Amino acid sequence: MSLVTSTEMFKKAAAGGYAIGAFNVNNMEIIQGIVEAAKEEKSPIILQVSAGARKYASPVYLRKLVEAAVEDSGLDIVLHLDHGEDFEICKMCIDDGFTSVMIDGSKYPFEENIALTKKVVEYAHERGVVVEAELGKLAGIEDNIRVSEKDATFTDPDQAAEFVARTGVDSLAVAIGTSHGAYKFKGEPKLDFERLEKITKLIPNTPLVLHGASTVLPEFVELCNRYGGDIPGAQGVPEDMIRQAAKLGVCKVNIDTDLRLAMTAAIRKFLVENPKEFDPRKYLGPARTAIKEMVKHKIRNVLGSSNTL
Repeated sequence: MSLVTSTEMFKKAAAGGYAIGAFNVNNMEIIQGIVEAAKEEKSPIILQVSAGARKYASPVYLRKLVEAAVEDSGLDIVLHLDHGEDFEICKMCIDDGFTSVMIDGSKYPFEENIALTKKVVEYAHERGVVVEAELGKLAGIEDNIRVSEKDATFTDPDQAAEFVARTGVDSLAVAIGTSHGAYKFKGEPKLDFERLEKITKLIPNTPLVLHGASTVLPEFVELCNRYGGDIPGAQGVPEDMIRQAAKLGVCKVNIDTDLRLAMTAAIRKFLVENPKEFDPRKYLGPARTAIKEMVKHKIRNVLGSSNTL
């Protein structure tokens, strides 16, 4: 088993009408929980590293932890750079052994986004690495990404077709109403599935990616709040909407906020119930288990990728 690209994973996902979870990782316990869940569910997985994770843990630590996960689990795993800001970051990760990178030029005008993405694609493809890009802007806050609602824009289907043709990108993150963070909707959740269908028809051979797709599971929000947290009004993407998106061309679903909530809820609960404990292993163990069970739920009941290996 080894670090692999997402090419074959996405082909199987598209044919099977399911999506692959791309889970953000920041430390050992998070990686262990995700990988244990994937192994038990016999599901492909993508482990992705954001700008915040690179700053917190250092790219080399995270890469080595993911390599250890491959060796320990016997799974093929994609190591993906999430929201690469520029060519230099993408180049560094490609040279450092990542098998997939995202270049996020969505903040630039269309032509600049194309030029930047094409440059990354050319460098990556020469080295056997696949590239994800983004067209449209998601609202919300995640690590160093901050986009207000007024600045968010949905992906234009015709532009998506032109973008893929001119850049040669391997997958495309689209904006259809999801957003980063724990506060995705102020009112009734709604995604633009009609737009998604149009994009899929115009670029049927390009795997689509859904960012900002955590469901913000209410049980974890409630647990956090019960044990001293203050997370009022958090709301994510309903699970049935994720399932529908997977049937309409979405092959990769990014999940980060749900990992954070599961881990934090478990830690808060343990520390309140065991005030004399100060051994990190005692509270990180339950946190790892919470992540594992949450990821198993996602794989089995939301993404539909169980038993596909």
